[in-house]
Amino acid sequence: MSKEIRIDFVSDVSCPWCIIGLKSLEQAIDKIGEDVDVKLHFQPFELNPNMPAEGQDIAEHLAEKYGATAEQTARNREMIRARGAELGFEFNMAARSRIYNTFDAHRLLHWAELQGRQHALKVALFELYFSKGESPASHEALVRLAGEVGLDTEEAARILASDTYAAEVREQERFYQQHGISSVPAIIINERHLISGGQPPEVFEQALRQIAAQA
Repeated sequence: MSKEIRIDFVSDVSCPWCIIGLKSLEQAIDKIGEDVDVKLHFQPFELNPNMPAEGQDIAEHLAEKYGATAEQTARNREMIRARGAELGFEFNMAARSRIYNTFDAHRLLHWAELQGRQHALKVALFELYFSKGESPASHEALVRLAGEVGLDTEEAARILASDTYAAEVREQERFYQQHGISSVPAIIINERHLISGGQPPEVFEQALRQIAAQA
């Protein structure tokens, strides 16, 4: 009989290491197979909560926030692209030139979980931004994605046009911040064990097997 494990994956859809971490985790889960029954829940985190909807040039943003030079940024982008390629995810660096506000994307993800479509929407949001270079702040793009993963587009549009789930998302963000989460991805297993960053699949696999053995 398989052991049930809960994973809270705290992340932002504009965080490249978050999709790297997710792809690694997915590979680990696939490798474990039926030994472990993983219940995956995506929790909100905003890297740039004060970012306006129209966004900011990425190079400008990284220079302001981290003091990164153009050379450092180029090296980091290539490292991220290569890690993504190893895991089967395409980072189209040429298509992505701006960073955007992601709060509405998190509101839609909250609703998607209630509809059983959260995982599909989360991956679609990563692809929207990192592979296609589109804005995760765009309501038009968000409604389109909702339809692509089997959600009701009219309801998605209604949610985005209102403040539905805003309080719930902010409450979840505060909860994880108050529990010491200040960078993402933060992968919390069974509400007790924390793995940080875009780790290789082997790290996740080993942790899941050990935790399942102790359960």
